[in-house]
Parts: sequence; structure tokens; C-alpha cells
Amino acid sequence: MTVEPRTVVATVENGQQDAVLRVLQIYNKEKSQCFTFEDEEREDRKKMGQLLIEFLERDLQPSCQVTCLEAIRILSRDKGCLDPFTSRESLQTLARHAGIQYSEEFVRELLDLDVTLEALKCLCNIVFSSPRAQALTAEAQLVVGLTERVKLYNQGSVPHDVKFFDLRLLFLLSALRVDVRQQLARDLRGVSLLTDALELTLGATWLDPHEVAAEWSPPPPLPRQETERAMEILKVLFNITFDSNKKEADEEDAALFRHLGALLRHCLMISADGDDRTEEFHSHTVNLLGNLPLKCLDVLLTPKLHPGSLEYMGVNMDAVNVLLDFLERRLDRGHKLKESVTPVLNLLTESSRVHRQTRKFLKAKVLPPLRDVRNRPEVGNLLRNKLVRLMTHIDTDVKHCSAEFLFVLCKESVSRFVKYTGYGNAAGLLAARGLMVPGHSRVEGEYSEDEDTDTEEYKEAKPNINPVTGRVEEKLPNPMEGMTEEQKEYEAMKLVNMFDKLSRQQVIRPMGMSPGGTLTSLQEVMRQLAEERSSDDSDLGLD
Repeated sequence: MTVEPRTVVATVENGQQDAVLRVLQIYNKEKSQCFTFEDEEREDRKKMGQLLIEFLERDLQPSCQVTCLEAIRILSRDKGCLDPFTSRESLQTLARHAGIQYSEEFVRELLDLDVTLEALKCLCNIVFSSPRAQALTAEAQLVVGLTERVKLYNQGSVPHDVKFFDLRLLFLLSALRVDVRQQLARDLRGVSLLTDALELTLGATWLDPHEVAAEWSPPPPLPRQETERAMEILKVLFNITFDSNKKEADEEDAALFRHLGALLRHCLMISADGDDRTEEFHSHTVNLLGNLPLKCLDVLLTPKLHPGSLEYMGVNMDAVNVLLDFLERRLDRGHKLKESVTPVLNLLTESSRVHRQTRKFLKAKVLPPLRDVRNRPEVGNLLRNKLVRLMTHIDTDVKHCSAEFLFVLCKESVSRFVKYTGYGNAAGLLAARGLMVPGHSRVEGEYSEDEDTDTEEYKEAKPNINPVTGRVEEKLPNPMEGMTEEQKEYEAMKLVNMFDKLSRQQVIRPMGMSPGGTLTSLQEVMRQLAEERSSDDSDLGLD
């Protein structure tokens, strides 16, 4: 038996609860896996949606409420059928059934679980698809109600599924609305609230204020439900801390971010149920770590050394080593490099810039003393080779992040950077930073004065290394050997004419190095040089 929307409309208008329940059960079963809808029935579905919202205002049995909400969830998959659900009154009706309307009644007693879950799922669909609904969330008190429920999590009275969809709805709201992010971060103390929720979800106990105790060695994987909730919390925290690393944190905020950073370090050190789930869990952790103020990332290094810890310069490098392994796995996967690689590269770069031990540890791992100078720097399966290959990637962000990371590991020394990458690969970053001209330097980090130690192999091969390719190359024969002066002049003029033709056809654009060390058009270079000469002559009193 097939039930059309107009049949449902007629039954709901009749108003008998049992009849509505029966027809909706049939409709929901037929459409449970339906995600595309017929355009000619759209007006009937809109009418059906409006009537169902109004029907929910009646005193219904929980089973009928759940069935109505299931039908609304199905209808909300159609973006052209959202109007009945995006008014303030409709959102408040759904919020009340989800138990997230700001009221003392809910705080005292949780609503029927099935009703709550269906209403939450409806709200997730509607908020995700409708800008109008997103704009009305403040009037519907959704964010305030959700944060009130998060406060109940430590009482153990909220089931997993409700927690999960609470957090999913918070994530959607904070991702889609800047004002929600600000409300959560500033007015509702969302960072502190969600950090507490994350700590509870992880079951963390503390050895000291900045180190989580691991009762097992290694600790058991985080169970599936806890992993799901933890990832939703990490995503919400990412949204509301998005620009935290651009602001100066006061003493109170710094303490809060250090506490969160210590929890995130714990997230890096544990696994989830399965390799793919662990990778996803660590990915959200890395994304959030990148938002923390740089001075708060010292918590990655503060844990005491324990048996089995990776020690370097007297510091615990377990977390940094996990980040490096995570980076290499992402590089080997080679999928969506901008989304998967740039967050961890940026995190390692900035950590290296401010923490000497981190930089020296990563330098030893990524750029060990050179021995193989027979192959180009981008050839091979070492981590250095993989990162140098990214320096000429088509995506500008990927190219910049990989180059910046290696540049910082080289203490922002141009000569050392070129040594490890070759001038051809390094040229993009050097040009962007105005470092193409010898003697120019714009060092942003604070680095020690320790020197590189060249291997005997490198010292021996150094005179024969081509600085552009970064490898030893045999000297090529002189192509002009044996030519007469007339032949040389002829070939030179032919080359000039070819460049002139390409330039006039705008196939190529002649470039030069400005006095400031940046690449610019040849005409502009000549103009700047002329101005410099004129200024020099004027200083000397010459006319």
C-alpha cells in the first residue's frame, strides 16, 4: 500500500490520533531511505509538514510524537520543503520536544528518549540546510538549551545518543554561524564547558595540572561511543577557538588553554577502536591543537619521562613523535593534501619556531646530516624527500606549508635551506619572502647559534654539487666549443629574437630581481634601479 502526501494531509486534517499514527507509519516505512523527492508533490509535502508541526502541539502519546517527528525528519531532507519548519514557532516546538528549550522543567527530568532523539535529528537536518533556521536559533534558545544539557553530562543522566546529537547540533550551529561561535566562547564559557565534557568523555585522571595519568601501559583503545562524542566535542571546540592563536591570551585564558592542551596531548597518545577511527580522532585533535596560543603548546613537552618515553635533550618527545608519524602517514596516503597535511605541518612549524627542543628533535628526524648527494632532494622515500616534493605542489597552501616547515628546521638560514632542498625547489619561498638577493634576511624565530655538522661525504662532494638541483652532477661540455665568433653571435641573436617574440605574444613575461630581493617585471626593476642611481647622484651633489 502506497501513501501519498495528500493522503497524509487529509488524515491529519481529520485529526484522529490513531488514524494519523497508522498512515504515518506506512508513509515513514516507504520513505525511510528516500533522499530525492518528486517536484510535483512539493506543495503537498509543505502542507503535510505544516500540519505535522501543528499536530505536535496537541497532547499526543509518545509513540505518535515519535512517528510525527520521523515524518518531519524525512520531509526535512528536501531542501525545497523546509519552509514549514523554519519559523521561530516551529523551531521552538522541535526544541521543546528535543528537551533543549531553556527551561527548569527539562533540567529536572529528561523527556522520552525516542522523542528527544527524533526531534534532535530533525533540528540537525533543518539547521544544516536552512540559513533562515540558522538565523532564528538565538530566538529559539537552542544554544543556551544545549549548553544547559551539556552541564548535566557529569550527572550520568543523559544517554549516549542524546549527547551525540546534542554535540552534533552544537557543531552545526557553531560552524554555520559566527554569532553562535562568539556566544559560545564569550557568553557561555564554551571552552571551559566543553573541555570539562571532553575530560569526562575520556575518563581522564591527572598526575599533575598538565599531565593526564595513563593507568594502563599502553592504555586500552577509547570505546566507540566515547570516541564519537569526543570527536564532536573537538569539532565544536575547533569552531569556537578558531582565532585564539591570533590573540594575546591573558593569565586565565592561558591556564585554560594549557589544561585543554594537556587533554589533547592525551588524545594523541591513545587510540580508538580501529586504525581508521584512530586516524580521524587524531586528525580532529591536531586541528584543535593548531588553534591554541603558541605559548600554551609547551604542555606537549612538559610530561615527566617514564619508562618507554622517547627522550631528547632531557624532554619527553612522545607527543611530537606521534605528530611526526601522523604527518608521514598523511603524506603516504596522498589524499586531499591541503586538508590532511597543512594542519599538522603548520602545528609542527610553529612549535619548532618557539621551542628549541622540538625544532632540534624534528631536524634530527627530518633533515639528518646529508650523506646521499647523488640524487635530487625530491627523489627517494625519506621524509625529507616527500616534503621537498611538496615544495613544487600545484596547491599554493601545500607548497608554502612544506617549504616553511623545512625553512624553520633550517633556522631560516637561506644557505642551509638551499643545501637540503636545492635552489630550484627553494626559489618559491625565497622569492615570496624577498630572500633571493644575497645578504637579505628576515628571520622570524629565535634560534640558537649552534652550527650544522656536515658529513665527510657532503664535504667531499660539495664542490661538485649543482646548487639548483641539489645533487652532484657531471660537468656538461661547452656547447659553444669550436664555434667561430660569428657563429656565437648568430646563435645569440637567434635566442634574443625568440625571447622577444615570446614576450610580445605574452607567452612569457621577462622578470628580474628588485633591489629588495623580490621577483618583479623587468621594466619595474629597470625603473627602480634608475631611481636608485638618480638618488645616489643627488646625494653626491651631481646634476
